[in-house]
Amino acid sequence: MLLNEIGVPVAAARGAAIRQQLFEMPAPVVADALGYHDKTTIRLLSETGGTWSRYAAGDHTKSPEGSIPRGTDDS
Repeated sequence: MLLNEIGVPVAAARGAAIRQQLFEMPAPVVADALGYHDKTTIRLLSETGGTWSRYAAGDHTKSPEGSIPRGTDDS
């Protein structure tokens, strides 16, 4: 069933869904996942009063030098 058929405005529902994601994840992550510009999600975050201001952007796929990745120790 389409949202319009049950009386839910699609644009409002989409906006609410994005704002909810911003409460749960950092704005750059939401932007990347949904194909939005990061400035758009940061603006939406500030409008909603979100608290992801201390998110460290960058490549988090690499382990810090000298650390042992989880599940690779011999114990």
